[in-house]
Amino acid sequence: MQTTVRPSAGEGAIAVPQTQAGAPESLKARIRAVRWEAEGINTYELEPLPGERFPPFTAGAHINVRLTPGLTRSYSLANDPSQRDRYEIGVQLAPESRGGSRHIHENWRPGQVVEISAPRNNFPLEEGATRTILIAGGIGITPMLSMIARLEALGRRWELHYVSRRRAIAGYLDRLEEHLPANVLFDEEPGGLRLDLAAVVAAAPPEAHLYCCGPAGMIQAFEALAAGRPPGTVHVEYFSADVEVAIGGDYVLELRRSGKTVAVQDGETMLDALLSAGANIGFACSEGVCGTCQVGVLEGVPDHRDQFLTEEEKRANRTVMVCCSGSRTPKLVLDI
Repeated sequence: MQTTVRPSAGEGAIAVPQTQAGAPESLKARIRAVRWEAEGINTYELEPLPGERFPPFTAGAHINVRLTPGLTRSYSLANDPSQRDRYEIGVQLAPESRGGSRHIHENWRPGQVVEISAPRNNFPLEEGATRTILIAGGIGITPMLSMIARLEALGRRWELHYVSRRRAIAGYLDRLEEHLPANVLFDEEPGGLRLDLAAVVAAAPPEAHLYCCGPAGMIQAFEALAAGRPPGTVHVEYFSADVEVAIGGDYVLELRRSGKTVAVQDGETMLDALLSAGANIGFACSEGVCGTCQVGVLEGVPDHRDQFLTEEEKRANRTVMVCCSGSRTPKLVLDI
């Protein structure tokens, strides 16, 4: 799953990707195996090269995968965090793929060496929670698999609500059968039931931590229903954007630390302008969901188009996702 996260509802701090301390930013990995999971979904098992080791990861983490020059995508790690000899990612072939999932499905084969990042975690599991409720839609199940493995190891109480349109396209059902309770629904099957999201949220005790990953519509409905819950107990992760990228242009970027001034022309994104000017900007999803391109704002008002920042963080205007956002003022001063 291509991933991103929005910080927990009610939190004021900006969520910054957490990379394992001391871990290199770029790693080489060999594709050990490719497993079919469901229609359009494969698991890719990655292993370190001989004599090397992967950095450890925590439940909910993801890696960035460099596919071709200029094409990087983020995918959740779906395996047990206690497994130190492998990373597993689940990749769904998206019909509207802009190159990421299609490239992997068409080109990745066992034995190939690929470039990945060290694990980062913007969707961390609260291991001390007395109860955890996991809600997944479609390929959004992937980060939940590592969470379930960790919760089982800790002996924590958890429940899963997993919805897919049809059984044939629902991945990891065999793995979920090993764990109960798992409420799996297929809402387009004959006689299928829809997930009663309102009932799930309403039944959750105040101390429970709720996690939701899936399509934007599901997450938006979940966030609205969970808006009144205690701060820090609601966690979401998007895997696709549903916004229009800002390409209005006609504003200027002042790069405070590098001393550069960059004009953003009509028809190009802020990221395009920065890269053309030689700025060293990390990016992955290019649609404002992964948080990789987050840059500090010192002056000016961004035109926020991302699904990473909370509404509170957007109002604060302390940071901007340069891949999709623009500017509401003639100049933005960035901390780069």
